[in-house]
Amino acid sequence: MNDKGYKLVQGNEACVEGALAAGMRFFAGYPITPSTEIAELSSQRLPKLGGKFIQMEDELASMAAIIGASLAGMKSMTATSGPGFSLMQENIGYAAIAEIPCVIVNVQRGGPSTGQPTSPAQGDVMQARWGTHGDHPAIALTPNSVQETFEYTVKAFNLAEKYRTPVIFLMDEIVGHMREKMTYKNISDLEVINRKKP
Repeated sequence: MNDKGYKLVQGNEACVEGALAAGMRFFAGYPITPSTEIAELSSQRLPKLGGKFIQMEDELASMAAIIGASLAGMKSMTATSGPGFSLMQENIGYAAIAEIPCVIVNVQRGGPSTGQPTSPAQGDVMQARWGTHGDHPAIALTPNSVQETFEYTVKAFNLAEKYRTPVIFLMDEIVGHMREKMTYKNISDLEVINRKKP
């Protein structure tokens, strides 16, 4: 960071910084392009903050792990892309009906199926809304810059905690891998909603 309070940051890095600022202390994920940098940076940063990082065997287990961590009281997040997001749908629906707050980052890529891992796309928007079976509301946020990625990640955690629901954070390959100037805010200046405890 320079003396003016900004730094050249990749979108995926800004997502992790926003999550940590919001209080994320648990990340479970499985590597998939173009979201892998989120897992990599989380694995480096979380242990230094007393948090936990687990690389899971697949995306189903990643979603199940963040549900478990949230039930244990930790703010939790996972990150994936289209194929992994499809595999997470049953557990996303479970988190919605059981009112379990968590954040699912989907760095979208061209598809369908394996598709083109380094090609941008926004094809998972409808799946974010109607991907699970049953009827429940869905919250999804989409940033259009690195700065918004940081700010909206904080907002995603706040909405998850406030409404006790999974929040889908829809980035795409361009925003995830783009480097832009990002202004770091003082953590004390951020509005962070924490879970109410008895």
